[in-house]
Amino acid sequence: MLAFCDAFLNATSAVALVTGWVLIRRRKPRLHRRAMLTAVTASALFLMSYLTRVALTGTHRFAGVGTAKVVYLSILFSHMTLAMAVVPLVLRLLWLVYHRRFRDHARLARWTFPIWTYVSVTGLVVYLLLYQVYGYL
Repeated sequence: MLAFCDAFLNATSAVALVTGWVLIRRRKPRLHRRAMLTAVTASALFLMSYLTRVALTGTHRFAGVGTAKVVYLSILFSHMTLAMAVVPLVLRLLWLVYHRRFRDHARLARWTFPIWTYVSVTGLVVYLLLYQVYGYL
């Protein structure tokens, strides 16, 4: 159940990120802020839920073999690496907004947005591969 919750939070974050990007492009900063706070909240809740799940149940082995396993491990490795990198970037973005340094925020967000979106989407893909596609073999 916690794995599904993690996937739901990743999906929520991805949708909120894309929504926030669209809203800022349409020059709707208040709605952008709400969407981005939703993304931050979903990602923070994901991290807490993920750490709780791993502490309670440990990690799970991928049941696929051959090419499927190579693809899965490639996605997982890139997901984990970028997930570690995105945390300080998001914290910096929040700090910049808090201090009303919107130009610096926009400059950093151009790099952070695709990384964070990739991490959220691949988190969902990892869940689907691990628990849905290859979880019943």
